[in-house]
Parts: sequence; structure tokens; C-alpha cells
Amino acid sequence: MRTLIYTAFVSLDGVVDSPGGGTSSENHRSGGWTYKDIEVLPEAYALKGRETEEATALMFGRTSYEVFSPVWPDMKDFAALRELPKYVVSTTLSQDALVDNWGDITILRSLEDVAKLKETDGGPIFIHGSATLARGLSDAGLIDRYHLLVYPLLLGAGKRMFSDIDKDKQMLKVVESETYANGIIKLVYDVVR
Repeated sequence: MRTLIYTAFVSLDGVVDSPGGGTSSENHRSGGWTYKDIEVLPEAYALKGRETEEATALMFGRTSYEVFSPVWPDMKDFAALRELPKYVVSTTLSQDALVDNWGDITILRSLEDVAKLKETDGGPIFIHGSATLARGLSDAGLIDRYHLLVYPLLLGAGKRMFSDIDKDKQMLKVVESETYANGIIKLVYDVVR
């Protein structure tokens, strides 16, 4: 069985969208918040390097795929991810909209398709961005682990990491935590089943 890991930069009030800058679909005044007013400390981002080493596949929602796919394949920082299998969860994305320079890309049409993928053999699948997808996967009980870098700020606007639907309590187990001098807190949680 594969492990599904959601990784995110998140504000203290739960906003995960537009950390590097606003996009046309996620435009609010705080876009680019990871680079504003927070000192960049390499040790605070070591988790991201480890994720690159551990990932055996990536998963995106349609919007994040459309933002990342024109940029990440040619970025030196993400070269190790170039040939990994990618999964895009979308009911609307067409096969001809997929880029051809970013490894094998499979469109999954439902959360049931994600559940079936999790039942296959293989290593961890990391979800980057994809706030809407992450909320749906969390509500369906499909996320196994969270890798969070929590920023010491409140944004007020933006897509939240968790939905507000009424669902059963879900316990998390702290696997790692660390606070950095710039105020960022690393939190790694396993979902308790």
C-alpha cells in the first residue's frame, strides 16, 4: 500500500494557496507570503529536500498541475522530480492538455481512483499545492501523512488547508517537529487509523 503525503507551506490561520505568488485562480493580496517578511533559513527548508529524495510519485489537482507543469520540468531545483510518475486528479482535464516533458502523467477522475492507486505497490506519493484536492482527500480519509511548514503569520484571505465540513474526529501523531529562528515550525504528522 502506498503512502499519500500532503506537503504544504501554511499560515497559522490555515491558508495554503499562493505561497510563492498569486495565480489567476488564487489571487489575493497576500500572494507570495513565503518570501515576504520572513528571513530565509536553509535549515527551515531541509524537509523539502528530503521530500524530493523520498518521493516516488507526485499528485496534483488540476489547477496546481496547470501552474506547475509549464515551470517545474525545466527548473534545476526540481530536476530529480522530472521523470517521476505524476497523477493529476481532475474531472475536466483532457489528455491533450498534458505536457510531454515531465515523465509519465496519468489523469485520475475521482477520489475512488486515488483510493485504488493507494492500494498498489510502490513508495510515497507527495501532493504539492492542490488545496482543493487536499481537502477532498482529507475528508475522504485518504491522506496518510502531513508535512507542514507553518509560517508565523495570519493571512485572512486564501484557500484553507482543511474543509469545514462536519466529520468525525481524526487523530494525528507527531512524527517530527522543530522550530526555526525565523519562526517557521516544521510539523510532520501521521494520520492515526
